This record gives sequence, C-alpha cells and structure tokens, in this order.
Amino acid sequence: MTEKHTVISFYKFVNWGGISKRKKRLESFCKEREILGTIILANEGINGTISGKEKNIGEVIEFLKTDPHLKDLEPKYSYASGETFGRMKVKIKKEIVTMGLRDINPSQITGRHIKNKEWNELINDPNTLVIDTRNQYEYSIGTFKNAINPMTNSFREFPKWIEENLGELMTNKKKVAMFCTGGIRCEKASSLMIKNGYEEVYQLDGGIIKYLEEISESETLWDGECFVFDDRVSIKHGLLEGDFSLCHACRMPISEDDIESDEYVEGISCPNCFGTHSEEKKKRFAERQKQINLAKERGEKHIGKIYSNQSKALK
Repeated sequence: MTEKHTVISFYKFVNWGGISKRKKRLESFCKEREILGTIILANEGINGTISGKEKNIGEVIEFLKTDPHLKDLEPKYSYASGETFGRMKVKIKKEIVTMGLRDINPSQITGRHIKNKEWNELINDPNTLVIDTRNQYEYSIGTFKNAINPMTNSFREFPKWIEENLGELMTNKKKVAMFCTGGIRCEKASSLMIKNGYEEVYQLDGGIIKYLEEISESETLWDGECFVFDDRVSIKHGLLEGDFSLCHACRMPISEDDIESDEYVEGISCPNCFGTHSEEKKKRFAERQKQINLAKERGEKHIGKIYSNQSKALK
C-alpha cells in the first residue's frame, strides 16, 4: 500500500541576514527526517514546498518557528500518495520569488488579503479587474471566473505586462484582485501595483490551494485544476490529486486527451512541444525515458530534471 505523505507549502517575506548559516542548519534538519522538496532562502525571506511523513513535517514547522522572524509562519497543507519530490534542496537566491525588481518590498506593504468567502463576492463585482499572476501553462489548466491571463512564461515578465496593459484594462474599473498558487507571487505583484499608484489592490489569502481546500464545488468560481510543483502535477477541490500528467520533454502539464494525441510520445514530445526539439534532443529524451522505465521496473524513482517546474514557474 502506498504511504500517504504530507505536503506543505509556505513563504514569508522578512528582512533578515545570516542565510548561509540558516541554509546549513535547515538542510541538515530536513535530511535527517527524510524530508523531500525545495526551500529557497534570500535576504528578503523564505519560500518552500516540502513533503514527508506527518510527524517529520510537524518537526520541521516547529524548527522553522523557533526563528523569531518565522514564529507566525502559516503553512498550507495537502496530501499525496507517496513521495512527491526526488530530493531535498535548500537554495540561496537573490529573491524567494523572482521578479527582478530591487525596489519592491512585500515585507513592508502588500495588497489587502481577502478570505475565500469574500473572494467570490469580490471577483463577481463588475468594478473588479481579476488578474491571474501565474504563468501561461498554469492558467491553461485552470483559473478563476473572469480572470485575465497576462500570457507570461515567467514571473519576470509580469512587471512589463503591468506597465504595458494595466492602464487600459483598468478603464471603468476601481479594484484589482490578484491570485496565484499559494500567495507568494501576489505579495510581490500587489506590492508593485501599490507602488505604481493603485490603491484598491486585493489578493487571495492563502492562494488557490487554500481556496480549493475550503470552498465546496457547489460554491466555487474556480474552473479546472490547479498546477502544483511536484509529482502530483495538479490538484482539484478538496486537494485531491488531479488528472494531469507532465511531459518530461517540455515540462508542461498534459491531459488524457493530449496523451491520446498522435503528437504525444512518452518522454519525447506532446502537443505543446511537438516539432520543436532537435533530433539530438529527442535521442537524449528517449534515453532518459528508458532510464525512467528501468527505474520503475526496479521499484525505484528516477531522479532527473523532471522536477524543474517547481522553480521554473517562479522565475
């Protein structure tokens, strides 16, 4: 029987230092408890998604909260059948979510956090512009009613999209409502909006994950599934594992219909990337898929680059 694992995602913007020492202590603590996933540390804060046995995850949370900067950390919980990551990594980066702007400080100011029940009312208001701050491939498998798709491939592109499009989009609108998977991208996006002079800026508290956990399907304004950055690929209401898989060639989510397509070859191509890879790449992909299949036959997990979507979405 496959063992159920607890998955938590968390972040907090804080002004702190000593991240090299924090990295060593945190990495050691997690590995001792067989925790898997990725945690990013930067001078602006912490951002992570990890999984493991419930008891061990609880110990990690308590360890994090011993730091005065993180005493009010509020992880978001979900569950998975089996391991969801291939390894444990603690990384040091310039930003915990990469926007590429130095003068944005979410630890000082962000948009107003809106709880799930209020959120439905807010995005139904014709005076509200609803913006999905995630990337294009995340939007493609699920989003909120009335949400604008900025068509970005990385979060770095979001400030430019705001600069070029928001003025026109805000015509006859008074409020901006923003959302993302867990809330972290909205923190920076809303901080940018306020810096640019927009006053009524709101963000979904806890992100899509919290919404899918707490709002029933009969009340929902969410359509589709939510992309997550681990082996589950997507989740549905009640945080149940979704129906999407991952193309190991282009790292994009694929549906059952995509898999039935003539353009799908396991590990080599899908309708999203068919015809875009060189023969050399396709040979390399085929060899990788062979190794994945051999690992499955041995009852092992192949650890390669298939987990790169976790950091890709936030770049």
